[in-house]
Amino acid sequence: MVESLGSIGSLVSSPWIYALVATSVLLDIFLPVLPSGVLVIAAATAAAAGSGAAAAAGTGAAAAGRVPQDVPDILVLILCAATASVLGDLAVYRLAWRGGPRLDRAIARSRRLTTAQDRLGGALARGGGALVVLARFAPAGRSVVSLVAGTAHRRIREFLPWSALAGLAWAVYSVALGYFGSQWLGATWLATGVSLAALFGAGAVAAYLMRRQPRATEPS
Repeated sequence: MVESLGSIGSLVSSPWIYALVATSVLLDIFLPVLPSGVLVIAAATAAAAGSGAAAAAGTGAAAAGRVPQDVPDILVLILCAATASVLGDLAVYRLAWRGGPRLDRAIARSRRLTTAQDRLGGALARGGGALVVLARFAPAGRSVVSLVAGTAHRRIREFLPWSALAGLAWAVYSVALGYFGSQWLGATWLATGVSLAALFGAGAVAAYLMRRQPRATEPS
């Protein structure tokens, strides 16, 4: 784990960090083990540390309010992470929409997916797509919700706005953890550890709240 974080640290000063963050967030809906949250937090931590160092040195870029070129830009990070999140959701949604009887049978055999289908269908029909936002923070919740929304043939206008809100909320939260964690605790392993603990804590709370969502009592 330490070696992995060390490798990430060597990338955050490169423009490739944006592509790496976007790719990781896009693909972690298929492979939830990908460290997309770690990447976003590490990049935001580097942005805070780099901006602070530039300000302390009194450089012209800092005085002009610009981020140095070798420091990730916070707004670009948020945009990359949020956009990739929505694109990943839509990819699984469309694949599940076209899945056919085989996928339907696979979902029917899974108690978790059947329950999620029941709850999500009712929530979207009632305009309560906050469940989609919660799922973005829960471990593998994003994958389950996108899969179920597509399999249940929920209309795109019911799903897409909530997916966009979920992606933006997750991106802002993750970047804020890395940025403010570095501002308050310095660019140290402690700051990264605390930020990651807060990210995983939000995931645990989201998973708990999702389990407490009532089942739909009417056809969706």
